[in-house]
Amino acid sequence: MDTLQCFDSTCCSIEAVVSVDERGQIVLPKELRDKFGVKAGDKFVIASLQRDASLCCIAFIKADALNSIVAEQIAPLFK
Repeated sequence: MDTLQCFDSTCCSIEAVVSVDERGQIVLPKELRDKFGVKAGDKFVIASLQRDASLCCIAFIKADALNSIVAEQIAPLFK
């Protein structure tokens, strides 16, 4: 199996280990919420990566950040 690689060595790190509860919910630790400015009501897009039909990674992307990324990629097409 190929290993996943980031664009540089600083893009990924293990921030916490969390569990999924019986209702399917995950709690982001307070230290992470404070560190990254996550507040109640923030919206996230969830992206997944699968390898050999099993889940490898789940990424949480702030929806407003994703909107900016998409806009930057699409805007040149309309010029």
